Amino acid sequence: ALSAQTEAPFYEEWWFLLVMALSSLILILLVVFVLVLHGQSKKYKNCNGGKTISNVEESVTLDNGGFTALELNSRHLNI
Repeated sequence: ALSAQTEAPFYEEWWFLLVMALSSLILILLVVFVLVLHGQSKKYKNCNGGKTISNVEESVTLDNGGFTALELNSRHLNI
């Protein structure tokens, strides 16, 4: 006598549902990450065309051959 019971289809198994849930979560996080990066790059692209960066670079004077240095010993404070 043969049993009439058949196994459940693979898409109803717990491991398949877990794989699909984790794949969906990874896909959603990837889309959110791409949208955040795209929004930040658009924000910085519209930010004065890089004028603030050039002002900062012009205000820095390089006295030691192209390297910026923090010289705390050169300042003498009278207390």
